[in-house]
Amino acid sequence: MDLGVTIFLTDQSIGAAELAREVEARGFESLFVPEHTHIPTGRKTPYPGGEPLPEEYRRTHDPFVALAAAAAVTERLVVGTGICLVAQRDPIVTAKAVASLDHVSDGRFVFGVGFGWNHDEMEDHGVDPKTRRAQSREHVLAMKALWTEDEATFSGTHVQLQPTWSWPKPVQTPHPPVLIGGAAGPKMFQAVVDYADGWMPIGGRGLTENLPKLRQVAEESGRDPSTLRITVFGAEANPAKLEHFASLGAERVVFWLPPAPRDTVLPILDRYAELLATR
Repeated sequence: MDLGVTIFLTDQSIGAAELAREVEARGFESLFVPEHTHIPTGRKTPYPGGEPLPEEYRRTHDPFVALAAAAAVTERLVVGTGICLVAQRDPIVTAKAVASLDHVSDGRFVFGVGFGWNHDEMEDHGVDPKTRRAQSREHVLAMKALWTEDEATFSGTHVQLQPTWSWPKPVQTPHPPVLIGGAAGPKMFQAVVDYADGWMPIGGRGLTENLPKLRQVAEESGRDPSTLRITVFGAEANPAKLEHFASLGAERVVFWLPPAPRDTVLPILDRYAELLATR
């Protein structure tokens, strides 16, 4: 089981390139970053973690720019979105960004996606919160067509794509792994089985109960449950927890780093690195 870290990279935090070098030097497998394009000041949507909304949400770097910087200064580090708000993104442009990042990183990209919680933000992108799951699905399926077909087409309710050429194709075949992040539930499990390569449960609570449910949905849908890749996201850095997640078949566990300058981040990274010696 691999270990990685995630952080809100901002204009006030440690830089993407410096952090990527430090993460790789300590032996971590991966670096993930989230996405928020903007935060409308009206704040009609309550923050799920409890108010006030943390400062980093309004200062977050574009994930593809930050991850390109991280990939450019490393050789082995896997870079990923945790998560990309795909309903709010043009699927053609995003497919190009994903393929380009996978190409320049020589196949080191993981595409974590999600549905989003901030209705204010998604409405500014023209997304109806009620249909964001369906829109996310079609965006991912259209992107898969662009990544895998020489003349890609897609016809849906939210996306229409006439026969199209788009290169580069991703280095990874058939495409970078698509992992859906979010809480357990029937809608989440069906989405993972329907069009993703795996699940990114937040924190890992309830995984013992919920992983069998996900695998049952896969079996009922005619999909091999062993093909589902599990990344536990934002987990507690605890050796016993790591053993537990490994016993459940998790592929990767990702720890939170604070959105802070290097003098705060690096000592925490050092403490996390002590867990690598136990693996």
